[in-house]
This record gives sequence, C-alpha cells and structure tokens, in this order.
Amino acid sequence: MTTVAAYAAPAAKAPLERTTIERREVREHDVLIDIKFAGICHSDIHQAREGWGEAIFPMVPGHEIAGIVEAVGPGVTKFKVGDRVGVGCLVDSCRECENCRAGLEQHCLKGSVGTYNAVGHDGEPTYGGYSQKVVVDEAFTLRIPDGLALDVAAPLLCAGITTYSPLKHWGAAPGKKVAVIGLGGLGHMGVKIAHAMGAEVTVLSQSLRKKDDGLKLGADHYYATSDEKTFQDLAGTFDVILSTVSAPLDFGSYLGLLRTGGALVNVGAPEEPIALNLFSLIGGNKTLAGSMIGGIAETQEMLDFCAEHGIGAEIELIAASEINDAYERVLASDVRYRFVIDTATI
Repeated sequence: MTTVAAYAAPAAKAPLERTTIERREVREHDVLIDIKFAGICHSDIHQAREGWGEAIFPMVPGHEIAGIVEAVGPGVTKFKVGDRVGVGCLVDSCRECENCRAGLEQHCLKGSVGTYNAVGHDGEPTYGGYSQKVVVDEAFTLRIPDGLALDVAAPLLCAGITTYSPLKHWGAAPGKKVAVIGLGGLGHMGVKIAHAMGAEVTVLSQSLRKKDDGLKLGADHYYATSDEKTFQDLAGTFDVILSTVSAPLDFGSYLGLLRTGGALVNVGAPEEPIALNLFSLIGGNKTLAGSMIGGIAETQEMLDFCAEHGIGAEIELIAASEINDAYERVLASDVRYRFVIDTATI
C-alpha cells in the first residue's frame, strides 16, 4: 500500500479537508498514475452531500482525472511510464456480461465500479481524483492525445463523454438542429461538441447573461427560457434537445420544441422526481430519453475527436484549498465553466 495526500469529505455535507489515503500496490494489469489535474463535477457535490442517496465516507471525490503514468504492472501492454492518461467515472466492471462485451461498461449488469463512492471487487472502497496518485486497471485507463493539454482534458473524462455519447447516439450532424439546455460544465461541452459534429446549435438558458460566451463556444443561436415567447417561437424546431441541468424542468414545454420524431435527452440528474403529461410525448411521436457517460472505447473515441477538433474544457484552475469555495460557486452557477484542481497543491 502507498500513502498519498488527498482531500476528502469526512461525512455527508461536511467540508472537504486534507487527509491521507491508502492506494493499493500495483497489480499485474495496473497503472499507477501521478495525478496532475482533477475536475470538479456537479455530481461530486451531489454525492458528497448525499443528494443521490446514502454514500460512503470518508469520500474522496473526483472522476475527471488527468495525469502521467508513473509505474505499470508486469502484464500491462497498453501504457508505459511517462504516458499521458486519464480516468473517468469507472474503474472496473464485470467485463463478462452482455453490456460489458458490447462496450457499455457503464451499464454493467452486475454493477460497474465507480471511481469513488463505490466498493471495488476486492471489497475496498474506491477513492477519486482529489488526490496525488491513483492506481487503475489498464482496461479502464484512457490515453490523452498529445494535442490536448492535461488541464483542459481532465473535464472531458466526465463532461466530455457525458455530452458526446448522446449527441452521437441521437445523430447530431450537418443538417440537424440541436438545442442544449444550460450553459454550465456539461452544457458548454455539449455546445462545443455538437458544433464540431456539424449541427446547428442553439443554447436554451434561463437568461441571456452568457450569450456572448455561448456564441464564442460555437452556438448559432441563444434564447432565454425565462421569456415565454421563446417557447412559442421555437415550437417544433429541434431534432435533439440535450438537457444538462440538474434542476427539474417543465418537460412538457421543452418537448413542444421538438420536431416530429425528435428526442429530449437528459444527462443532468435532478434529485427530485418530475411530473409529465404523456400527451406531450404521444403527440409528435417524441422521445424522452436519458444517457449516462459512455463506455471505455467510446470515451477514447471522444478524446481523439476532441483532440482532432481542438476541443478542451473552459476551465478555472484552483488550488486544493479552494475546493469548498468552488463547491459553493458551482451551486451558485458562478463558474465558467469547469473548476479544475491543480493537484500539486494537495
């Protein structure tokens, strides 16, 4: 076991504090990663504050990890010391079920193992990226292309794949009209990726406060959802709407913005249930869908796509001592657009 410094939540809703954790020794197929940067995802806050249900404490959040390979096990073939690598939301799965064999490890039928707030197949709790080092099986380690700086690549490991996967699945492409609800950590990546896929992109935000940013990021149009006229003017417009917000919405109104056969896809995960009149789905043959990250192969595909198109996250680099303040700022929508921890400060 190796002892490393980390930032952890000692209990639900408690401020994160500096501590030490144990990392396992490098096994046959393991990679030891010297973490350089770790993104702060809204889901870190949900879990550290038990918004999504009972959690495991102490908790070291962080599933947007970028770093350098420091050591490899004797059986490792994919990576060597010095490689630039990333780790996303998953560190293991059964690898044998129908979904795992299809490259859908995030939907492992026996339960995938999260990068933190989970228990590995060895019975030990998993700890995430708010730490100096991590040991991960090579099968769940991603290669970060040379064209991507590590700090702006870190958020791609969650925010990037969370938006890339549904945009690809639901056909964002030239000739398609895509709307992104919310211009935050997920939303700004959705805009960049949908634009790079060739779609006509519209941002639907509560206000026009971030309109200039949205247009710079690749949006063609920007509308305020607080203006009732928006829902009249855009009725029947979009092929795909990607909802990135974690607040419950009036889904009936948003479904009204879809063309016949269109899809409203949720990647934001509100803590509260929603109400829906099913007539808003039945009329127009519409789909209300969800999407959860992506498999390992698709995550690598996303990283390669982002490198090819020069896409990284828009980040604000912070010291580890600023994590608790950053959490409050995320909740206040006061970040443009992803906090990333410089782990040298842990």
